[in-house]
Amino acid sequence: MLVTIDDVRRALDSHQLIPYFQPVAELHTGRLTSFEVLARWQHPEHAPILPENFIALAEENGLIEILTQQVLRKALLAAPLLPDPVSLAVNISATQLHDPRLPGQIQKLAEEAGFPAARLTIEVTESALLTDLKQTQTIVGELKAIGFHLALDDFGTGYSSLAHLQALPFDELKIDRSFVATMTSKRESRKIVAAIIGLGHSLGLITVAEGVETEEQADMLLWLGCGLGQGWLFGRPVTTGKIPALLASPLREVPVVLSAPGDGWAVSSLEALPTQRLAQLQAIYDGAPVGLCFLDCDMRYVSLNQKLAEMNGAPVSAHLGKTVEEMLPELFLRIKPYLQRAVHGEAMADVEVSSPSTVPGEPDRTVVVSYQPAWDEADEVIGVSIAVVDITQRKETEKSLRESVTRLQNIEERKSQVPWAMDAKGYSLQASSQWVPNTELSRKKMRNLSWLEALNPDDLAPVMKIMREALKTGKPIDIEYRVRSLDGEWKWMHSQGSPRFGPSGEILRWYGTVEDIDDRKRGEETYEAGKRL
Repeated sequence: MLVTIDDVRRALDSHQLIPYFQPVAELHTGRLTSFEVLARWQHPEHAPILPENFIALAEENGLIEILTQQVLRKALLAAPLLPDPVSLAVNISATQLHDPRLPGQIQKLAEEAGFPAARLTIEVTESALLTDLKQTQTIVGELKAIGFHLALDDFGTGYSSLAHLQALPFDELKIDRSFVATMTSKRESRKIVAAIIGLGHSLGLITVAEGVETEEQADMLLWLGCGLGQGWLFGRPVTTGKIPALLASPLREVPVVLSAPGDGWAVSSLEALPTQRLAQLQAIYDGAPVGLCFLDCDMRYVSLNQKLAEMNGAPVSAHLGKTVEEMLPELFLRIKPYLQRAVHGEAMADVEVSSPSTVPGEPDRTVVVSYQPAWDEADEVIGVSIAVVDITQRKETEKSLRESVTRLQNIEERKSQVPWAMDAKGYSLQASSQWVPNTELSRKKMRNLSWLEALNPDDLAPVMKIMREALKTGKPIDIEYRVRSLDGEWKWMHSQGSPRFGPSGEILRWYGTVEDIDDRKRGEETYEAGKRL
């Protein structure tokens, strides 16, 4: 259909222009974040007419203001369908950007619809920045003061300078679809996309890739560190009536990827390794028994594996883009000096860090951390690779053994008692030199279970019963029995012992003492015999 300016006027008079909504999603979660409002001409005799057939005519003939207001008003009336924090974005033409009435007009439309300014993004194309920067700064500043967000659209195809990004308070940087379409096949496009994402990161801007149509494009953008994606992969533009169904269904199942880096780190990795090797590295990364991550120079998580996410108590997706201070505020002050030294190029290994337990009854966590700076081709540090090993259990085991040694030493000092030690299975590990002269067994025969050979046959069965129960349940040992001394006489002994447990509740060792109670027992026997007379 050949469109004339009269056709456009009639369409505006009859309110045939309506908003369509194209979804924008987080690349690392697939979560829908916003809709871009697109104008469509709902012609009574033809299929919906695309904006490239009438927008230019409206701009050239002074109709773009009424066109924008009609479409935006209808879009804002759909606001009740959008759950907070899902937002809207609308594109403003170059001519409107120089109209001082623009901020007030958009504010009035938002207020009439009850739509918060913070959930509306005004998109500006690069071409709109070419003339009268001072006037543009004034209008953009007013929009920002009202609370609207600002995005620079189609970045990389116009003629704006970097000075515009510095001078104007943009919140988002949108990568033009022409680069996204060819980035998987052309290295030049891939490098341009990586450079734009890196620029956005350095300026603290959200990066949005337009025209994302394939999984391969989405995965590559995620690898390069892009935040948001827009395109047919996430959904085609839809009418107001189809928004609820789109909100109810997930846009895309996001695969777990090795990283979502920026500043060039993942670019070299991606270009140097074929897909199969990347998959192998992914398996190694996720399967490593230690926590691994990569931080950029601002100490933000660029990537991490599942092991470290579990250590930190939060999902992998919750870390990406966040700083260490945001994720681990209490621990950050302790490790900040090491991170700063690593960012300045110093490699450090085997740094031991402890943090108090947040769970009552559990031991404090102790980890060993290694910090390794990553360098680019210009010998500049672009981030830090970190490996974390949890040694809490080992520390607790060492502590238990030290306590056991101390206890055994204390027992040795008690002259009237003979110390002993046995393993978790009941095998004797140590017998004091004080024990051997009291029995007919040599020190060698006191090892393992041979000590039972010295017991009176009448006492063997009850002693074995008590021992089996203790080894099974961990209950303290408290038994009396007779052993044959070197002169062939039976002597009464009293043995007591307790287990030493490991961090997981397992028995590590048994420690106890044996006391000669023969005189006491014989005295008791004499006393009982006297009572019977």
